[in-house]
Amino acid sequence: MTDFTLHTVETAPEGSRPSLEESQAAFGFVPGLHATMAESPQLLAGYKALHEAFTNTSFNADELTVVWQTINVEHACHYCVPGHTGIAHSMKVDGAITDALRNETPLPTPRLEALRTFTLAMLRQRGNVSDEQVETFLAAGYTRQNVFEVILGLAQKVMSNYTNHIAKTPVDAVFSKFTWQKADAVAAE
Repeated sequence: MTDFTLHTVETAPEGSRPSLEESQAAFGFVPGLHATMAESPQLLAGYKALHEAFTNTSFNADELTVVWQTINVEHACHYCVPGHTGIAHSMKVDGAITDALRNETPLPTPRLEALRTFTLAMLRQRGNVSDEQVETFLAAGYTRQNVFEVILGLAQKVMSNYTNHIAKTPVDAVFSKFTWQKADAVAAE
């Protein structure tokens, strides 16, 4: 088994140190994802840039959460599902939305469900969605801009989910109360 380092500001490569210092200042700790990504200053910088860009899209907090958690759950990311559950709480996202995403049950509104359906189609079909799938998404009240914003969210989450799978990043203590396991994995035990 390959072990990956959870870097601190002191142990990180020089190029990652300023970014970890920013994380420490922003969160009061260095999130495990950032500590792991610090092995590659370019990965950490790229991830943070995509995160900032995605949070500045036209999506509101509920919609950001739907895109993030849809991808996290589909990828069965043991780290990001709890992390984004905590983030959703801090963003004042309705718990019914968070629970539905974590449990893969219907979302409270058809519009949010359309966002989840489109996000899953983009993910599962690797961007090769049909004109009908795009039109259904647009008919739910989303825009062409939102189509591309989903792609941005996918890019961000691929970086974090894949990092967490490879490195087996431990869930941060602050998010441990939101520990999660994919329903089909639980059923198989």
